[in-house]
Amino acid sequence: MKWAEVSITTSHEATEFIAEIFHDLGASGVVIEDPELVNSYIHSGQWDYTDIPEAENTEVVTVKAYLPVDEELDEKLRSFEREVNALAGHNVDKGPGAISCNEIQDEDWAENWKQYFHTEKVGDITVIKPTWEEYEASPDDVVIELDPGEAFGTGNHPTTAMCIRELETLVKGGMTVFDVGTGSGILSIAAAKLGAGKITAVDYDRTALKVAKENIEQNHAEDVITLGQSDILKQVEGRADLVIANIIADIIIRLFDELEDHLNPGGTLLASGIIADRIGDVTGAALAHGFTIDKVVEMSGWAAMVIHTGGKK
Repeated sequence: MKWAEVSITTSHEATEFIAEIFHDLGASGVVIEDPELVNSYIHSGQWDYTDIPEAENTEVVTVKAYLPVDEELDEKLRSFEREVNALAGHNVDKGPGAISCNEIQDEDWAENWKQYFHTEKVGDITVIKPTWEEYEASPDDVVIELDPGEAFGTGNHPTTAMCIRELETLVKGGMTVFDVGTGSGILSIAAAKLGAGKITAVDYDRTALKVAKENIEQNHAEDVITLGQSDILKQVEGRADLVIANIIADIIIRLFDELEDHLNPGGTLLASGIIADRIGDVTGAALAHGFTIDKVVEMSGWAAMVIHTGGKK
């Protein structure tokens, strides 16, 4: 299948808004190339960035998304440009705003990034291992074998890494978990390996669900994790002890409207994918719905929040 790689240079402020515009257009995957984040990885020495120079201009972020090359593409591109230009009306600086579009083959964007994805211990005990690498685990390691393919989620991005670290504390044996916007399935797999008893993982993107299914089977977690397509929690039945939402702030804010029917009293929402500037917006929505903010952690301009509902289990 042929895909169009749509790329825009923008500001940190507009990054999340651009990602949401792409999401609304049905993009199968969004890539955020943040020079501040790349520099942090260079300095950490954890990734194989030896051939990549340190970025001098850290103000411009490149956001890329992938749309199928079909009869709807031209109108989607026009709509994307209109929505980006409309950001000014919301007092959001779009930055340079240069848009480009290149046709690529399916395998190109699913394979080329692999040279930078290596085995890494993300939390105290959780290790993310690409399926194509060898790793000798220690007795205490919780190893997740992963091939993200065309879906978001390698464990190296701050939003995913923060979630995994929090899951090591939040997941209790036998608990029920809902994973909203599961992407590659990494957080559901982590919850399963940390002892969760029943997990429902959903995503709106069928491509992500295909990748997640393969990763779940690779990690022998199919008996614990059930996959489904859903817009947030609309197609999910029942209640969970823990809801994971590593998405974006605006969708997390929408999610609060659905949590009353899907989260047990005393339950927890682990929310991530939030740029630091939007912590206040998510906090306001949580408080308005009667939730309490238990913890906020930040990493490289991103935030994860541990949020509790009222009442006792």
